[in-house]
Amino acid sequence: MIPNKMKAITYTKYGPPEVLQLTETDKPIPKDNEVLVRIKATAVNSGDIRLRKADPFAVRFMFGLFKPKKNILGVVYSGEIEEVGRDVTHFKVGDPVFGSMGMKFGTYAEYICISEDGVLAIKPKNITHTEAASIPFGGTTALSFIRKGKLKASDKILIYGASGAVGTAAIQIAKYLGAHVTGVCSTTNIEMVRAIGSDRVIDYTKEDFTKETGIYDVVLDTIGKSPFSGSLKSLKKKGYYVRVVHMSAGPILKGIWSSMISSKKVIGGSIKEKAEDLLFLNKMIEAGKLKAVIDRTYPLGQIAEAHTYVERGHKKGNVVITLD
Repeated sequence: MIPNKMKAITYTKYGPPEVLQLTETDKPIPKDNEVLVRIKATAVNSGDIRLRKADPFAVRFMFGLFKPKKNILGVVYSGEIEEVGRDVTHFKVGDPVFGSMGMKFGTYAEYICISEDGVLAIKPKNITHTEAASIPFGGTTALSFIRKGKLKASDKILIYGASGAVGTAAIQIAKYLGAHVTGVCSTTNIEMVRAIGSDRVIDYTKEDFTKETGIYDVVLDTIGKSPFSGSLKSLKKKGYYVRVVHMSAGPILKGIWSSMISSKKVIGGSIKEKAEDLLFLNKMIEAGKLKAVIDRTYPLGQIAEAHTYVERGHKKGNVVITLD
């Protein structure tokens, strides 16, 4: 490979997975407060899919109306620090690290530059880079929204979409916090959801969880497909209906109205990832309380195939891209 160049997956137009192309581009140079990470693994997440497709259309107003401003997708990473800026004090060359770039994207590449104050932490020793790359997206998202629902020990939580990246992390985090967990998934995922800690599993193709009223302290919808009114009915008084996905105008207005006329709260919105969240997840991993759930792995050159698989909507946990 040409010096100061790196392999990356780039795209110059919105569209199907085939717009993603393996190319060579400039290797980034760390600023004084940044570290240069050689990426060992990344993952395909829902944010990557939405941005690649520009779906919803509002994506274009943030990331480019006619073509993408950010040409390298990818949010999460795990790898090794290869170079540090002169002002960096918390990390050194050779440190194994993992984390998230959030809305900056850029991890579908061999290298990435990250501020030492970014969402970055030392990788736990008891997991691989492949496993570590599967943790940040689902882990930090689940942790943030569980906190929004004010989940406490002995509370009952229902997790809708329990088999995805956020759902599998949410089950394990909720159990770690001492809650009783009910997971909702399809028939094929029941055993996996039960194996990672769900106390009860509901097959949505055979059973409607909304038939039970006043049961849960928190209903956490990780995919935006739970029935709105039914989810509220299943909550106890002062319960929280937490929707991870960005809500459209209709659900937002319903949520405001429901929160006004009852003691039940509808929570949505976005999150701000923090390094402290990674440190919380680190403790869980090191204690054996949070395990990576990986459906498939693909090499970097097969990222279009990985996107195709994820877009079908049936993955279990995470789909990881390896760069070794």
